[in-house]
Parts: sequence; C-alpha cells; structure tokens
Amino acid sequence: MQSSRIQLAEGGLSLSRIVAGMWRMAEWNMTPTERAELINQCLELGVTTFDHADIYGDYAVETLFGEGLQLIPSIRESIEIVTKCGIKLISDKKPSHSLKHYDTSAAHIRASVENSLKVLGTDYIDVLLIHRPDPLMHYDEIAEIFSKLAAQGKVKHFGVSNFTATQFNALHKRYPLVTNQIELSPLQLSPMDDGMLDLLQDLAIPPMLWSALGGGRLFNPVFLQSEAGITLKGIAEEWNVSLTTLVYAWLLKLPSHPLILTGSGRIEAIEEAVQACDLLLDRITWFKILEAVRGCEVA
Repeated sequence: MQSSRIQLAEGGLSLSRIVAGMWRMAEWNMTPTERAELINQCLELGVTTFDHADIYGDYAVETLFGEGLQLIPSIRESIEIVTKCGIKLISDKKPSHSLKHYDTSAAHIRASVENSLKVLGTDYIDVLLIHRPDPLMHYDEIAEIFSKLAAQGKVKHFGVSNFTATQFNALHKRYPLVTNQIELSPLQLSPMDDGMLDLLQDLAIPPMLWSALGGGRLFNPVFLQSEAGITLKGIAEEWNVSLTTLVYAWLLKLPSHPLILTGSGRIEAIEEAVQACDLLLDRITWFKILEAVRGCEVA
C-alpha cells in the first residue's frame, strides 16, 4: 500500500497524491522523537509531502516539525515541504500584530520565507503558497519576489491557496504557479461549479484539497443518520472500505488530478487515505455519491 505520485510542474516537481497536513500538530502532544517517527511512517506509506503554514498552531507547527526533522536529517531530500504565508494573526508571539489581516507584500513574503527556513531547519522550501487572496495584493510585486526567492534557491516552486479562477489566472500569467489549494469535499462542492476545477484541468495544474472530509462533519451523527449519510455508508460497505477511504477515492477520481490533504496525526488515518489511491470507483457509483450529497439527481 503506497500513495501514488503526481507531477505538478515541468522540471521534476513530484508530490505524493496524499499529503500529510500538519496544521494540528501542536495539538498532538508528540515528543520530537514521536514527530520523527510519524514522518518516517508516512514515508513508508509513500506519503512524502507535508503541508504547513507559518501561522499553524499559533506560529508553532513549523518549529515542531523542524524539531522532528532534525532527528532524521538524511531524509530531507526524500520529502517535499509545502508551506504558506500571507496571513497575520493576533498572537503573543507577534506583538506587532494589532489586527488580523492579510499581507502579500514582498517584504512580508520574504520575511515569512526566511523564518520558515529557520524554524523548519532546511535550506529550501519545495512549494510556497499565498495562503489567502489579499484585496491589496499586487500581482506584479508578488511575481517579482517569487522570482527573486527562486533565483536564490530558497523556494523551488510557488502556488496559491483559496484563490478564485480570476485571481489564479492573474498571478499565473505573471509567474508559473503549480497548484491552488482549495476546500473541496462532499459537503463543499462549489469548485465543481465555479470554474476552478475546469481552469486547473485546462492548465494541467493539479489542485490540492483541504478539509476533504468536511472538517469532520461527515462523521457527525446528524449527517450519518441523514439520507445522504446512510447512502454513503451503504456504498462504503459495498466496496468494503471505510467512509474515509470512499470519500477520498471519490475526490481522487476528478480529472483535474487533485492531491488530498489529511489532517490527522494518527498513522491509521493516513493509511485510510492512502488506500483510496487504489480504489477505482466506477462512474455510476461516483454519481450515486454526488446525487446523495447534493440531495437531488443531476439536471
């Protein structure tokens, strides 16, 4: 059982289809040794890509991951680190932040990258994403700092997160982007209808999907007892897989070739995600799930 891989850009950038999301790491109460063990266990499953953001865990997760990575430095070339910047949170760790806001200025992007490199204990970031679209973002300024960071070898590739199709296109034509990290799940289907998945498929740029399990709402008793929940559980039983594996497989079938972020520190949960890479749903089953979660047949 191994996660499949996908190429995101010319020049050899290849990521695992299942991405280990680290945003909750500060809640997992792991020692550095346990964090290193989790990284190694992910690698054994073929999960080589790890997703971060500077703000995760109140600005703590990159440091925690870096502490684990320092115990196994030889594996750095075997993993890919994705991280994000562009949000400023109010935090005791950032006394200069008086208001939560977005900042996509060149100065902030550079400062965030320099800090991420330091706390992660690495010389380069594989993929840097702008975390949220900023009403004050200047596309030319962002493209220029991307070019400088790439030339300095500090960041290999760039992408965005939560951008609309228009915003993605505006930046992509100034600097080549490798992904858009978007929310997509059976409970959040808007990217199927708003043109985002169509655009990325047309450009051959795979999206990364966050909250693929609906932020856990798929396992809420209210949903599980609903008509949609009963249908999904029945299909999972027919295919002899968990509900988690079924949902991930349903998303992986999309022709835009998405990558899926997990959100758990339990290796069993990551194994369920990896199992989805080998579960090839037929078209009828796929549309049964779509009909169930939308609550109506296709028009």
